[in-house]
Amino acid sequence: MGSGKSTVGRMVARELGMSFVDTDEAVEAKTGRRISEIFAADGESAFRAYEREAVTDLVQRDGLVIATGGGLVCQPGNMELLKSGALVVCLWASPETIWERVRMQTHRPLLQVAEPRAEVTRLMGVREPFYRESDVLVNSGLRSLREVANQVAHHFRSVRREADVL
Repeated sequence: MGSGKSTVGRMVARELGMSFVDTDEAVEAKTGRRISEIFAADGESAFRAYEREAVTDLVQRDGLVIATGGGLVCQPGNMELLKSGALVVCLWASPETIWERVRMQTHRPLLQVAEPRAEVTRLMGVREPFYRESDVLVNSGLRSLREVANQVAHHFRSVRREADVL
């Protein structure tokens, strides 16, 4: 949340000549409801099921840059699912940076709590071990999102070259 996944993902897709898909947008398109509506009516577990469905479909397609919700990889089997068909890049920023980026946004259901700043820190702590299982971790808090996109594209090209050699 707030790490720049969607913005960076779009930049990387353009740079690599690929298509971009945001799993939140895919879930909204499939259900005809906003993520906040799904959370309010059906809860987080229903949203996570929709999210998994979207990822299951997307990883089978070639030529995609996929941005997932920050909690996707915390659900059992999802990291393995992503790694089965993709280079998994985690964009990372400090809780303070994330808070600065999201504090004025009202569309984030997980932050509709009494202490949203503390919730950002708590979520980051819970999610960090899962994020560390990514193929590549990139700090998106210390540089521009354009620089982050360039770094991600570089990692992808390096992996592609290695695969071509094998």
